[in-house]
Amino acid sequence: MNKRKTRSLFCFLLAFMFLLTGCSQENSVSDEDKESTEVLLPVGINGTEIKVGETTIQSLLDQGLEISWVDEDYNRIIVDPTTELEPKTYYTGGSINLSDNVFFKVSFVTDKKKVPLGEAVIAYIELHALQSEQTILDQITFDGVPIKELTQKKAVEKYPKWSGDEIMWLNYGLDYKYLLTFDISSGNMTGFTVERNYDVDWTKK
Repeated sequence: MNKRKTRSLFCFLLAFMFLLTGCSQENSVSDEDKESTEVLLPVGINGTEIKVGETTIQSLLDQGLEISWVDEDYNRIIVDPTTELEPKTYYTGGSINLSDNVFFKVSFVTDKKKVPLGEAVIAYIELHALQSEQTILDQITFDGVPIKELTQKKAVEKYPKWSGDEIMWLNYGLDYKYLLTFDISSGNMTGFTVERNYDVDWTKK
């Protein structure tokens, strides 16, 4: 399992946010625009809601979702929720496989103390899907909408303040990043990414 240390710079970020609010009206963002970029949009898998930055690994395991990761020898193994994790650490390499063609990549993060893996919080989730897997796709939602219904055209209508083109529709806020991807021919969704921003020092191992 890969891991990267994080640094706690919440005070700096808070001060920076106050600095931004003190800028001139020309550069300021309305309260409505701020709210629209910072709303947490949930993901659903077979009725289980996942809120990035809030949902724990254990809560997914309790709902019967199987999570695996790649160990140091590049073998994929089922996670043990009792495994002790380091504090302030960002872990990558996790996955939720619904089939060979439909799967999620997941990353998770720990806070200020060592915790069992089950208490780690989902920090990132990325869906890869083929539209041929219709039965499995019925299990997946983004922001409460089945992904089979969330075409590129509907995504533009639903999130008019986002930006992109025929194959992607995205929004990078202060706290969350969202990326929706689509097939250019049909406009059907092929995947999405939801990420909570964390201050991660990627130079540390």
